[in-house]
Amino acid sequence: MDYAKMRAIAEELLQHTPDTVQAIEIGGRDLVMMMSPSRPHELIAMRLRRQFDRQLAEGLVAHTGGEVEDPAIGRLRRPDLIVVPEETFAEATTAPFNPRDLELVAEVVSPSNHANDYGHKMQDYPAMGIPLYLLVDPRKGTVAVMSDPGTDLGGEPRYRARHDYVFGDTVAVGPWTINTAELPRYRPAE
Repeated sequence: MDYAKMRAIAEELLQHTPDTVQAIEIGGRDLVMMMSPSRPHELIAMRLRRQFDRQLAEGLVAHTGGEVEDPAIGRLRRPDLIVVPEETFAEATTAPFNPRDLELVAEVVSPSNHANDYGHKMQDYPAMGIPLYLLVDPRKGTVAVMSDPGTDLGGEPRYRARHDYVFGDTVAVGPWTINTAELPRYRPAE
């Protein structure tokens, strides 16, 4: 099925889903319904945003929310946080963000759908040309920073550099630093 048809189906589905469904992502031939995140998940995204806000150069903003779409490769994603030029918000459009405008995407792994962040998005974000992917996993208390988007020997998209950290570390993310000691782990019941 072509991407335009998948996009139309996703929009139609959103009209008929319960309030707990926040958005739909499109990854290849898959539609992924995104549930409203938990408070601990949102707390981590907010704390990341605040840390980035204190460090970003004039003209860049950290934003929790927004869709990122690359119709050429058939992908629609909704990262937990993006870093993007502020002028992008001034554009007179309601269209999703163009991935070529982003400096960074960050995902906070959810307790229920961690395979999406570790699997599909590890290919989708480099395929979209997004320079940095910050992956925060409160289940394990780990952080991974991926950079240098490219392809592997088989031509599959991937990040060619990866650095792993644990909560408590100060993490270099491109020109910025994140203090992961501010990030709580999920409690076992979550």
